[in-house]
Amino acid sequence: MDIHDRINELREKIEYHNKKYYEEDAPAITDYEYDTMLRELKNLENQYPELATPDSPTRRVGGKAKREVKQVAHDVPMLSLDDKFSRTEVAEFIQKLQAQFAQPVFIVEHKIDGLSVALRYRDGKFVQGMTRGDGISYGEDITDNLRMIETVPQRILEKLPYLEVRGEVYMDNAAFEAVNERQEEIEGKLFANPRNCAAGTMRQLDPGIVAERNLSIFVFNLQAVQGKEFTSHAQTLDWLSTQGFAVPQYFTCTTEEEVWNAITSIGETRGELSFGIDGAVVKLDNLADREILGASSKVPRWAVAYKYPPEEKATKVLHIEVNVGRTGRLTPLAILEPVRLAGTTVSRASLHNQDQIDRLDIRIGDTVIVRKAAEIIPEIVSVVKEQRPAGTTPFKIPDRCPVCGAPALREEDEADIRCSGINCPAQLSRLIIHFASRGAMDIEGLGPAAVHSLMDKGYIKDIADIYDLKNHREEFVANGITPRPRKSMLQGQDGRARKQKEPDYTASTDNLLTAIERSKGQSLERLINGFGIPNIGKHTGSILEENFPDIYAIARINYDKYKQLQATEKQLKKEYKLIEKRLKAAAEPADAKLLADLKEQLKNVERELRENGAIKGLGEVSIKAISDFFAQPQTRTILERLAKAGVNMKASAASKTIDNKLEGATFVLTGTLPTMSREEASELIQAHGGRIAGSVSKKTTYLLAGAEAGSKLEKANALGIPVLDEEQFLALVQKPEA
Repeated sequence: MDIHDRINELREKIEYHNKKYYEEDAPAITDYEYDTMLRELKNLENQYPELATPDSPTRRVGGKAKREVKQVAHDVPMLSLDDKFSRTEVAEFIQKLQAQFAQPVFIVEHKIDGLSVALRYRDGKFVQGMTRGDGISYGEDITDNLRMIETVPQRILEKLPYLEVRGEVYMDNAAFEAVNERQEEIEGKLFANPRNCAAGTMRQLDPGIVAERNLSIFVFNLQAVQGKEFTSHAQTLDWLSTQGFAVPQYFTCTTEEEVWNAITSIGETRGELSFGIDGAVVKLDNLADREILGASSKVPRWAVAYKYPPEEKATKVLHIEVNVGRTGRLTPLAILEPVRLAGTTVSRASLHNQDQIDRLDIRIGDTVIVRKAAEIIPEIVSVVKEQRPAGTTPFKIPDRCPVCGAPALREEDEADIRCSGINCPAQLSRLIIHFASRGAMDIEGLGPAAVHSLMDKGYIKDIADIYDLKNHREEFVANGITPRPRKSMLQGQDGRARKQKEPDYTASTDNLLTAIERSKGQSLERLINGFGIPNIGKHTGSILEENFPDIYAIARINYDKYKQLQATEKQLKKEYKLIEKRLKAAAEPADAKLLADLKEQLKNVERELRENGAIKGLGEVSIKAISDFFAQPQTRTILERLAKAGVNMKASAASKTIDNKLEGATFVLTGTLPTMSREEASELIQAHGGRIAGSVSKKTTYLLAGAEAGSKLEKANALGIPVLDEEQFLALVQKPEA
């Protein structure tokens, strides 16, 4: 590859990863990998200046401001920093400024890993906040979201005519874990790291979500001020602290060695922080000297960022244990010989799934290389196979749940293996939340907060307990069933979010009990979907309801018998063809009778096959999932209790199918549609004979995409899958059958 091609390749890759990081808040590579590419591109452009272009990513800051929100013009550019990766490079920066200024002072700070924002105050009152956006001209207006962060002062003590400060919105580790736990409960997408979560949260259109996620902010620079004079950066940080701003810890240094010692100190202790950092910042302290130095089109000349290399160490895999999460996902966890890494002791690392284990070929007893992804999460990078002990064997995640013993199944087109037990203690809250959700039994008021409250107080231990809650009405009215009322978007006179008034427990209790009673009449398809059987959703539930009279007939599906009947049918058909051929050659009464007997046997086998799941739209994976689920004693117990409570167990006589114009077509849905909910679109697809899948694959016929479509859209484009918007989808549905 020649130099010109390499430069173009690097630019394309960096543009792609800029979009993933700045606009989608979903980086696909580590900061270190990104910095390495950018550094290579800078070096090549310096070596070959004739190939440098004005629109190169080395000459721009950040990404594009999002178009769906209000744009705000920058008064002061929000530039990025020039990255340094060695002590020599930092020393060169220090020495250059020492040669230009007499005895310069330097400030070394933590480089917080979050979303860069600017805050504006007029007469001491917070009036506007924005993201970096393109860093030069415009950012996104996120004022309402910033008001929801408790560490953003709504008023400051000194009522200056104007003040603009720059800060970093971040999420500490505890808040991050709480958000991902919540995402898991509602079957939402998990965030990869706190930085992604903080940035994605700040771009939410609902400020209430920001209030719930407990974000924080550090203010690290005074951008502009009227009515007050400062001479040094340290002076501004100390003053900002007195005004209610949280500012980063800093070191004051006068020599290159002191600067490096400060960088080293931050690096050694970064693992002990409650929040993530992605480096250390070295700044010239004197503000007048900063003005003299100025800035390039991309970076200030008075500051640099030192990026710590990812620290990697070797250790041994002592054991691999399998944990069960709230969604039923079986997650393998490597138990490691303790090793000190990035300031903390690491003794375990997630192996994610079987595919990851197979890719790395990790075995118990192996020596492995470990690092911290995004300086927070331990991960195994590789296996040192030349140090592998003799006699090791590949590790396989068990096919039984280690908590409840139910079958553990891998869903179609998914990497995860999940427990299928309806009463598995590890995933009970998730199952109950799913059972009560809109797509299943539609029990309004029985959301995650209510479910956890009822489980914590011992009122719900399984799905069937939902229908016994009416016996505890008086207790619920007295004690409340909603433990965590959502913060309101309304604001008090001080501009801060304020909580709602205490909820009316009488009304909420009666509403919930009414919704539970109403749910008893839901369709069989919704009940089946509510059980959360792997690979069995609403579409499969609809097929089962159309082909079976009740839940008990479905529960009699037996996968082993299905396979035996398949073999029997194959053998009978083979015998039938031989005798039929013999009869054509010479009509023998005995053969005619034998043929009639075989025909009757085939008819009986086909009937039994249908009774065991051999129906259109139901594959072997689904048949096995149904068979395994209903064969479990815990499932049979739940069915008995639901039936006793009066929950509908019978199929509806009327089919919901309109026609079969979408028969054979598999749809995947992503994003937000203009006028339809995804549930409504799914029901329409199924009513016309189509199938819904959860992920894009080569088998996908169409991707139905709305606003803010994410990775599914990218995958569909890569595979050449046709992408429909809502208008095109409705035109397809309304098109007359051929």
